[in-house]
Amino acid sequence: MQPQLGLVCITTSKDVRYRALTRKRLLEQSEDGQRRLLEDIYRDNIQTFDAAMRFCEREGIALYRLPSSIFPFADEPLGREILERFAQTLARSGRRALERGIRLVMHPDQFVVLNSDSEGVVANSVKILRMHADIMDLLDQPRSPWALLEIHGGKSKRADALVERIAALPDGIRCRIGLENDEYAYGADEIHAICLRAGVPMVFDAHHHVVHDKLDSYEHPSVGAMLLKARATWREPAHQLVHISNGRSGFNDRQHADLIATMPSSYRMAPWIEIEAKLKEEAIRGLSGWYAQAG
Repeated sequence: MQPQLGLVCITTSKDVRYRALTRKRLLEQSEDGQRRLLEDIYRDNIQTFDAAMRFCEREGIALYRLPSSIFPFADEPLGREILERFAQTLARSGRRALERGIRLVMHPDQFVVLNSDSEGVVANSVKILRMHADIMDLLDQPRSPWALLEIHGGKSKRADALVERIAALPDGIRCRIGLENDEYAYGADEIHAICLRAGVPMVFDAHHHVVHDKLDSYEHPSVGAMLLKARATWREPAHQLVHISNGRSGFNDRQHADLIATMPSSYRMAPWIEIEAKLKEEAIRGLSGWYAQAG
């Protein structure tokens, strides 16, 4: 069975493009101006999300990662207040995604470091995660890893703190959160052990794994082994999500290439794969064709 391939945030074409907003531009406005600006951007970005769902349906894409910044400053009181005004619209949009069989996930940004030794950083991390969970709730998405919030392990050598902080998260966050291995702080075996302790699913990234362990092939036995170990952390194995990318200038280059030229053979067993390639939908089309030919 062919894995479901996922689009990350935007398209290379102009089909799916969201509006952004800097803090400098927001603060240049009066209070009423800030309100109008956020309302305008939120409305436009909801329409873009709906366009993204139509695009995914046309292309046969059943997995979509929403941009972390889809609703700028929604983690602050004014943004949250305005976002609530769109609750009915968001609920309709989210339900349409479910009806179309399109799975929605999010990947909060690098500022989320739950195991930081700074209380301020931890508090800000929880605030950011709460915003993402609120967006999933407003989109009427399940409170489960189906609507995954994917984060990295954060600060190295602080596994105990990470497990404790995950346990203390509000339910709307904790029930959706998953941990991904990375190139530096937490390799695949380390993040797997933390996932088991915290009771959360592991998002296995084969490219991060080969860079971290300095491997020379996706066919290294540890790749397939880690895929299966990660699957065992998912309460619903059929919902397991993994990532794939290729190195830009070489196999072990951490920078993402435009397309996916090399795929682990073990990923045929992965039910859901996020495609982290620069050329977005072009990479998905190429892989879909490859899977179709390979049978």
